[in-house]
Amino acid sequence: MSVSPLNCCINPSILSADFVNLEAELARISNADAVHVDVMDNHFVPNLTIGLPVVERIQKVSPVPIDAHLMISNADRWAPQFADAGLSSVTFHVEASDAPIKLARELRARGSKAGMALRPATPVEAYLDMLTELDMLLLMTVEPGFGGQAFLDIVLPKIRRARAAVEGAGVNVAIQVDGGITEETIVRAAEAGANVFVAGSAVYGKPSPEDAIESLRAKGQLAFGPASSPSHVVFQQA
Repeated sequence: MSVSPLNCCINPSILSADFVNLEAELARISNADAVHVDVMDNHFVPNLTIGLPVVERIQKVSPVPIDAHLMISNADRWAPQFADAGLSSVTFHVEASDAPIKLARELRARGSKAGMALRPATPVEAYLDMLTELDMLLLMTVEPGFGGQAFLDIVLPKIRRARAAVEGAGVNVAIQVDGGITEETIVRAAEAGANVFVAGSAVYGKPSPEDAIESLRAKGQLAFGPASSPSHVVFQQA
């Protein structure tokens, strides 16, 4: 299997949006590749955001696909319900799963792409053999739980190792980074091998979120060459 050339995808996080006017805030990012929806349960992380009913409503009004990031305990039990809701992509934390391979297969079987997230201090090497079970690997570049944190450069070597493993295995697994993404840090992350970027304040903190998305996409794409696939995809297909 040949790996497709990288296409830079920008997934704005609504954690930085106005929660009172979510439908309007979603309309402001219609040129994004997906909307990143952070689901936090105040157990796995010390913060509480939204649950499945709100995510289902977001899906009905969103102009782009839903990229759900589940920062919740007991992912084996709850993640499949998000896939059943018809979400395009569901990402669970490996630290919250007792059977990550089984869970990834279950998400795919229920019609969702399967993503697996790792905290900054969680080594990636133990999970490289299961790349064929995944559509996306999310390497957190901040500690999960809160927006507005500074990018952790210590994660860059892990991104490089993951990209080398993806290319070595010949699989089309996207590498997503989440946390501290700006017009500066997106270049470093892209050069290391990431191709899907979650950005919160770097998008919603700008006067024009649409312009911010285009600027981030251009800077990320420049780091690894021209786009090779259409826009408005959550990440590359195998």
